[in-house]
Amino acid sequence: MSQFPFSVPTRATLLVRLKDREDQESWQEFYDIYWRMIYGLALRSGLPETEAQDILQETVIKVAEKMPGFNYDPKLGSFKGWLLKIARRRIIDALRKLRRERVHLVPGSDHGPGTATLERIPDPASLDFDAIWDQQWKEGLYEAAIDRIRRRVPPKQFQLFDCYVRKQWPAEKTAQVLGVSINQVHMAKHRVSKILEREVHGLETRGGP
Repeated sequence: MSQFPFSVPTRATLLVRLKDREDQESWQEFYDIYWRMIYGLALRSGLPETEAQDILQETVIKVAEKMPGFNYDPKLGSFKGWLLKIARRRIIDALRKLRRERVHLVPGSDHGPGTATLERIPDPASLDFDAIWDQQWKEGLYEAAIDRIRRRVPPKQFQLFDCYVRKQWPAEKTAQVLGVSINQVHMAKHRVSKILEREVHGLETRGGP
């Protein structure tokens, strides 16, 4: 999934609902949409899985704390940028902490046993957080939309789409394994792709369900 034909603004209606910290349904929706982006950003920044999970939890908690005072105004900045700022700050702190903990060089040596481990932890200053975040954002919205349509379309139709489009099986193999005609494979791709496009648009627009 390297190309996404969609722009990615944020749904203002959801942001308004998130001002109520007791609105569990809206907060679950927020988590379902955005967790992959935050977790993926942490992983691609060089953090191990455990630390990346911590970043996800800490970021969501901080968003909940700050959301009552957050006012969505595209002229002042995007929610996407605001969320990145919160996550990035925690990732940088975590990377710096790991680098401090893993500096165990042998006295008098330029290459102690901790050097190789340290080199695997990126210097936060070397990371292009904006580029990483853009990719994680697009992929995250795509996967969130996939989760939604998986529950909406007939299972067989989604299976055809999943094998042919997402797993990139040839149409002939997809048809043979799933016991359908090649024409049905192409029809499933067309129908589910249209639904997917609408779902992504629904996730990214300011209004909508």
